[in-house]
Amino acid sequence: MESHKLWQAVLGELEVTISPANFRTWFKDTTILAQEDGHVVVGVPNVMTKDWLERKFNGDITGILGRINSGVKSIEYKVSSARRQSTATQAPLDPLIAAPAPVMAPLRPAAPIRQRSSAPAQSNLNPRYTFDSFVVGSSNEMAYAACQAVSRYPGEKYNPLFLYGGVGLGKTHLMQAVGNEVLRRDPDKRIRYVTSEEFTNEFLSAIRNKKNRNFADLYRNLDVLIVDDIQFLGNKEATQEEFFHTFNTLHQSNSQIIMSSDKPPKAIPQLEDRLRSRFGMGIVADIQRPDLETRSAIIQHLAAARGIDLSMDVIDYLARQYQHNIRELEGALTTILAQCEFKNREPSLVFIKSLIGNAVPTTRRRVVSPRTIIEKTAAYFDLQPADITGSRRDKDIVRPRQIAMFLMRQELNLSFPKIAENVGGRDHTTAMHSVQKILRLIESDEDLRMDISQVKERITG
Repeated sequence: MESHKLWQAVLGELEVTISPANFRTWFKDTTILAQEDGHVVVGVPNVMTKDWLERKFNGDITGILGRINSGVKSIEYKVSSARRQSTATQAPLDPLIAAPAPVMAPLRPAAPIRQRSSAPAQSNLNPRYTFDSFVVGSSNEMAYAACQAVSRYPGEKYNPLFLYGGVGLGKTHLMQAVGNEVLRRDPDKRIRYVTSEEFTNEFLSAIRNKKNRNFADLYRNLDVLIVDDIQFLGNKEATQEEFFHTFNTLHQSNSQIIMSSDKPPKAIPQLEDRLRSRFGMGIVADIQRPDLETRSAIIQHLAAARGIDLSMDVIDYLARQYQHNIRELEGALTTILAQCEFKNREPSLVFIKSLIGNAVPTTRRRVVSPRTIIEKTAAYFDLQPADITGSRRDKDIVRPRQIAMFLMRQELNLSFPKIAENVGGRDHTTAMHSVQKILRLIESDEDLRMDISQVKERITG
């Protein structure tokens, strides 16, 4: 079979077995470069896609190719040289990135780019945060794949890397895992992890103590800069100015920049547009709240690390009690296991239930009603609840109404007739259509995912 037709047949089967977002992310711009003597060479656009297809989808691709063409015996994934050349010759996304980075007045003269001092930078990395200790699930697999790719090829692609998601979902763990892996591969790499608050405090201290040059030397000569909670730069004009120039200097010298926030770049308030555009020019990956299976796997992993084997009923119970915050779940499990050891008791379900009692966070016990979802959705979109339940069909009302119906289905598992009844007594087919439409769009529409995530935060917060 002709290579093009063979690959189209493979893609046709894959498309119906995985989500649209995954299909677009990993199989766009792929093709068969060559096939000879049962060996197939699949061309991919970049190293991240190559790594992910080899580790995640190779079994599926091999099986499908074998069914279509029994002569296929082996598969190789190769970054197409034509694609690399095309990428390399593209114009920069922003002309300011290509130009020499201007220097903020208090920091003149800037340190020459890449002139290394003899003292290594203090990394501030926690050695416990590694890829091996991170549990991967559907809620974080895209972010995990991006971080692994960056750790292998820092500064070469996906620069900057921007992670966003709620509190306690693993952003800090993943970012520091990148730093630790880069250091493992090359101990001479200069890496620094800071929170945006620490960056701000160091910057202000440098100005106060007239150590501007030291500050510039430290941050503008790094191989990898990792900044946590970047959203807190939003109302700090002087720090934004300095970070802008630091970003430009590092980006020009192909140093890797990794950042995290509780929201995507476009949603960070009081952030300068020039920073907003730079934050989004690499790869932006979100981390969602973990599903039940992922939470169960996390509990198993944490318990096994302490040499304790928990029964499945205990794991399931804990996973259902702590649904939104991995950090909170880890803290609760640590306390429970310590109590078991202190009291010399086995971690049975009965004993753990007696330990937890009223300790389960009240936010997890909060009863969410259809009315709550309508009110929180309306408030987020600056509407009135009556707009959601009313008959108006304005574009700025229809989408929030569909989101409210989607959340009633997802969060409360209401039937379509019940959803329709709560949203102005509509026909159940309207509710069905709305939910199905949001399900289709959520895979590819980042703005929609962000809106739903923010509404959920308001509902459960």
